[in-house]
Amino acid sequence: MRSTRHRRLWMAGLFLLAMAGGAAADDQVDLELVLAVDVSGSMDPDEQALQRTGYVEALRHPEVLDAIRSGLHGRIAVTYLEWAGPATPRVVVPWRIIDNRVSAETFAGQLADAPRGTMRGTSISSGLMAAAALFENNGYAGMRKVIDMSGDGPNNMGEPVVPVRDLVLSRGIVINGLPITLRPGNRGYGSIENLDSYYANCVIGGPGAFLVAVSDRAQLIEAIRRKMVLEIADLSGGFEYAQATPTTDPDYDCEIGEKQRRMWLDP
Repeated sequence: MRSTRHRRLWMAGLFLLAMAGGAAADDQVDLELVLAVDVSGSMDPDEQALQRTGYVEALRHPEVLDAIRSGLHGRIAVTYLEWAGPATPRVVVPWRIIDNRVSAETFAGQLADAPRGTMRGTSISSGLMAAAALFENNGYAGMRKVIDMSGDGPNNMGEPVVPVRDLVLSRGIVINGLPITLRPGNRGYGSIENLDSYYANCVIGGPGAFLVAVSDRAQLIEAIRRKMVLEIADLSGGFEYAQATPTTDPDYDCEIGEKQRRMWLDP
């Protein structure tokens, strides 16, 4: 009788502890990483396929696995988000823990098999908001939270990017950038010169934030892999394409994309 009562009290205590300390039950990881990938119409199918391949191959690469193992816990939580216009962000692969070759291969395989689709618009702000929301109640407690933001043009739809970026940073989330310019000679709608400067001034931020600018198809797969190594191991600045402390300009116009869109709509 007494032992039964003690057992009930013990179980009740466990229940109360679980209810009071939900965060303590979250899986401990070195990094929570959102791969936020641009799939707007300005990237043609070949470019999108190359970009997807870059992430798939990176997740399978020994350098990335070594970076994961180098952490205190030896594991990270990753999810893959595609974004374009304000209404289009979608999770392609939900949160998964990667801690060994098998879990990395599982994530990479799911990503490789997922259908690709081009969507209209370029709303970096919507992509950032969608990415930041994925950290809420995701079941993981990471030592760092990072959004890996790729894109081939400036924000031209949805909310202005700077206030959204600053809100995301205020939540302790770091934003790194992968500005992609695979067709430098094409300065049509949705493109600007020096996209890396736009990302440096208007998109990335947080402690150790960096960007990797890519202007050559031959660089893209390697750049994605090396960028993931740097942010997983927190070693920004160790790669020739990375700008760990990119130059910023206080007078830079972060609404250049919105102004460009208005000019195209009302010439």
